[in-house]
Amino acid sequence: MSDAIRVRGLVKRYGELAAVDGVDFSVPSGQVFAFLGPNGAGKTTTVEILEGLRRRTDGEVSVLGLDPWSQGRELHQQIGVIPQEFRFFEKTRPAEAIRYYGVLFGTHPDPTEMLARVKLSDKAEANFDTLSGGQKQKLGLALALVSEPKVLFLDEPTTGLDPSARRGIWEVIRNLRSEGRTVFLTTHYLEEAELLADQVAIIHHGKIIAEGTSSDIITAHGRPERLRVDGPPSLADYLRSNLQVPVTTDRGTLEIELRTPHDALRVLTAIEESGIPWKDFGTVHDTLEDVFIQMVGQMDEGEVAARRSP
Repeated sequence: MSDAIRVRGLVKRYGELAAVDGVDFSVPSGQVFAFLGPNGAGKTTTVEILEGLRRRTDGEVSVLGLDPWSQGRELHQQIGVIPQEFRFFEKTRPAEAIRYYGVLFGTHPDPTEMLARVKLSDKAEANFDTLSGGQKQKLGLALALVSEPKVLFLDEPTTGLDPSARRGIWEVIRNLRSEGRTVFLTTHYLEEAELLADQVAIIHHGKIIAEGTSSDIITAHGRPERLRVDGPPSLADYLRSNLQVPVTTDRGTLEIELRTPHDALRVLTAIEESGIPWKDFGTVHDTLEDVFIQMVGQMDEGEVAARRSP
């Protein structure tokens, strides 16, 4: 599988500030790639360099085999972009907007077919300003597809949408992937990245701090699976004393670290033998959001501590 996007040693400086500081990653063709990071991490700068909107300071960048800055005109015919909170002329109808974009790109899209692809057929003749937030984002996706792009850049496409509208956008993204298109997704919804993305990269302070599948990142940086039990602090003390296992407590809930598949049975047996009242149990594991918050928080805390050191 060839790479639709390839980035090596990417640097973008603004005076003394390195907004992007030696970034490397690749995006295989036909995959959904989630690019994650807190505000100010370097996401937007990186994406704008990939789209040919911003010139890099150093490094190598290739999108569909083209340099986004020096070959931007050729590249822009092969990519689609939808910004966060897509906006358009208020009194324009979706079908009209698609025909208008067709003129701009020199293509002849069928508005009926395009709107069907993004589940917006029933709004073909509605004015843009009457569409809901999710419907506006779907129109943005339709317009991004007018040139039949090979790569789509979606900037937080579900921000501010209700759960039903978000799931509608997810379905469209999955369909784009099934068509063989590459989707470069930025989002602040970590569960969205975990559900949709084949590969994930997390950027913080201009550097990639984790990369791989969601499960790879969770395995490498997350905590072990835990058994969660509702019980008193005395039960936690009993387990620590008798099993020598890590136990944390929080408002009547115990979490016991499971180091092997057999630990769950061993812990439940000990809980029952303790004679201490308890109820309800289940296993829990870290999500991509848990790992993201932990990694970013640890880095920020470490940097604050380093600045305070003499």
